[in-house]
Amino acid sequence: MGRLLEVRNLKTRFYTQGREIHAVDDVSLHVDEGETLAVVGESGCGKSVTALSIMGLIPWPPGKILGGEVIFQGRDLLALAPQEMRQVRGREIGMVFQEPMTSLNPVLTIERQLTETLEAHQAMAPAAARERALEVMGQVGIPDAPTRLLQYPHQYSGGMRQRVMIAMALICGPKLILADEPTTALDVTIQAQILALMKDLSRRLGVAMILITHNLGVVARYADRVNVMYAGRVIERGSARALYATPRHPYTLGLLRSVPRLDRSRKQRLDPIEGQPPDLGALPQGCRFRARCPYAEKTCAETDPPLVPAGEGQWSACWKWEHLSTKSA
Repeated sequence: MGRLLEVRNLKTRFYTQGREIHAVDDVSLHVDEGETLAVVGESGCGKSVTALSIMGLIPWPPGKILGGEVIFQGRDLLALAPQEMRQVRGREIGMVFQEPMTSLNPVLTIERQLTETLEAHQAMAPAAARERALEVMGQVGIPDAPTRLLQYPHQYSGGMRQRVMIAMALICGPKLILADEPTTALDVTIQAQILALMKDLSRRLGVAMILITHNLGVVARYADRVNVMYAGRVIERGSARALYATPRHPYTLGLLRSVPRLDRSRKQRLDPIEGQPPDLGALPQGCRFRARCPYAEKTCAETDPPLVPAGEGQWSACWKWEHLSTKSA
């Protein structure tokens, strides 16, 4: 498998009310062909901004990408002209946005919203575009596609709207899909169906995927590798199997302990992570997780730990990673 996407030292800032918000601060990650990478963390940690930065969708004002590289198939996307980047979006990289009801146009039929992408990127005739739309709707499991194609977003359930969003991301045959919290507004059963669908499509069509979520519990079955973000930075990364078995950062350990598990008593309480994430406009000195960390010591208040190898295939930004207790992870 070759390297499809490599993000190097990405920095994205927002400027509001005289403050500089370090939304994405020196983030590096990569995705190989056909691979599923999960990016996990609490709300506000920089996951979605990382995805929007990759797609070149950071609005100015108030946001700006200050540095880094986004290398996709040998090209730095940050160096492309706006017109060139518009050709990449949709055709080479698809995106599934967080809330389909606000992402779909309420006054256009599903057919028009699917076919306009083909007409714009592939100059496809209307009849051929409709056939392709029917094909993709079948791939994502929407029944009675000829009838549903003529309907509007409000006539679809939440799960079906999300399937339409996946169809829109797939319709031009991209190499990579960014899925930003694709199951947030769905109930647990539909969440599992959507995640299983995306994993199956990734496997069958050879499409790589970046799955962005706040829930570490939902990605165990679907991700090959996991990057954990906190306060604008990647603080742990590794294979999904290794990260779940031996978390190497206190924040990852806290996320795992706060997820309900079938092998625990129903009466056993979850262990929440105490405190709040730091203000991204006034970051503390030293480790950004220190105020919430049960393992913090003097060194943590002085120097922000770098991301370093922490066992086979894992990396951690923690001075104490070797001393973590993983018995309850």
